[in-house]
Amino acid sequence: MTRFNWTCESTDGAARAGMLHTAHGPVATPTFMPVGTVGTVKAMTMDAVRSTGAGIVLGNTYHLMLRPGAERVRQLGGLHKFMDWSGPILTDSGGFQVMSLGALRKLDQDGVTFKSHIDGSAHRLTPESSTDIQHALDATITMCFDECPALPAAPDVIAKSMRLSMRWAARSREAFVQREGYGQFGIVQGGTESDLRAESVKALTDIGFEGYAIGGLAVGEGQELMFATLDTTVPLMPQTAPRYLMGVGTPDDLLGSVMRGVDMFDCVMPTRAGRTARAYTERGTLNLRNARHANDARPISPHCDCLACSRHSRAYLHHLFRANEILGPMLLTWHNIAYYQRLMRQIREAIVEGRLTALATHLRAEWAAEDWTEDEMPQPVIPPVA
Repeated sequence: MTRFNWTCESTDGAARAGMLHTAHGPVATPTFMPVGTVGTVKAMTMDAVRSTGAGIVLGNTYHLMLRPGAERVRQLGGLHKFMDWSGPILTDSGGFQVMSLGALRKLDQDGVTFKSHIDGSAHRLTPESSTDIQHALDATITMCFDECPALPAAPDVIAKSMRLSMRWAARSREAFVQREGYGQFGIVQGGTESDLRAESVKALTDIGFEGYAIGGLAVGEGQELMFATLDTTVPLMPQTAPRYLMGVGTPDDLLGSVMRGVDMFDCVMPTRAGRTARAYTERGTLNLRNARHANDARPISPHCDCLACSRHSRAYLHHLFRANEILGPMLLTWHNIAYYQRLMRQIREAIVEGRLTALATHLRAEWAAEDWTEDEMPQPVIPPVA
């Protein structure tokens, strides 16, 4: 069996290229995890997800415990078999989703009682039960159960919440069943307060985890403040463990966070954008509903070999969205995940070759540029049908 660990292969400034070794296979970092909240990356087959080069996906404890239920998933062979994904799976603990329920949940020192957003049925999550559910799902990476306070909030409110999360982290760790190739991540909290973030890092490293996540960012504070928080937090985190920034983000968010030493990311942006006709490209985002695409025979991007780009035009995708055909969201989600994975490979390669700063300058200039002209837009090579 493979021991769960992360190894650093190259650095460029604070950025790191490494390899995460797990029971379900290795993952090259930096990495972006497509979000498969309820056991599916929305609008994609897992074959499609695999074709983009994704090495790890994310599931969610809250949603999966409500339906189909963790015990049912366990009886059916675990989440890997259930959703047809043999690679690593990271499961969010459900803390963020439960805290987002507002009046439907009640917090106490032991855990959270809440009503299902589906049918109003009563449930309870504690650090122990969240960890047990993730074990039943056979998550490769288990996340600690934490509290996520609504921001903005006063420093004393953030401090109280963070310290509760640290007590829950210790209980989550106690409940975690150690297995070869499996790991558990602690979650650094503390809002944008540098002293609270430092206190949180110390509490988690004193407990000891296989990896460390940064939670409570990308919740409306803006990129500048998020980056400033990373600048003071990431250097305090263990050098020999993977670092995961939860719920982030745009391509520029990913680039800037990697440059500050982050290794792992997840976000619903590329899949949600795909369902709403927005395409991520090397030249920024396109809205395929716009009338200017109605007669455009070009692909979304000349640099992409996904099915949307290699076999279909912007005009066809525009038509699909105008006609409310489900194939539109399917193709565009595929494209967006392929773009995110290609971006992460570009960044990793630049770290290895020591040219990340130059790549960052180029990427940001391209994101700010206009759409490709006809002269700049050669037709991509169309791969043969399998």
